[in-house]
Amino acid sequence: MAFVVYKSSAGSGKTATLVLEYLKLCLNNPNDFKRTLAITFTNKAANEMKSRIIDTLLLITENDNNFITEKLKTHLKLDEEEFLKRASQLLNLITHNYDEFYVSTIDSFVHKIIRTFTNELHLPTNFEIILDKDYIVPEI
Repeated sequence: MAFVVYKSSAGSGKTATLVLEYLKLCLNNPNDFKRTLAITFTNKAANEMKSRIIDTLLLITENDNNFITEKLKTHLKLDEEEFLKRASQLLNLITHNYDEFYVSTIDSFVHKIIRTFTNELHLPTNFEIILDKDYIVPEI
């Protein structure tokens, strides 16, 4: 799979682009949502992206065509029935397995990796991350 980077400024449609790319991947095989990670910078952006993914799937299942659904149809080259079936299946899988719907911030993703490899990194299992520079700088 290719690594793709999108560079853009505020208000240029980054979230819409990321939702489109996420759905392109997951509508090919709806079970892939469990192996698909979307990362953004802020909790607000991550929550917005999750909500837009679900909203877009709802629009598809309600047969409400918009810019993203039309782009998805064109890209996936599926007939209407199969497109609706996959969108419905993906929505159902995400809804029933929400804890496996990985849209997070860079910080929480890195934290999860570090937490997973605490032994290998020789860290205590109860380590904590301190983001308050006023607290940590005097300690250093």
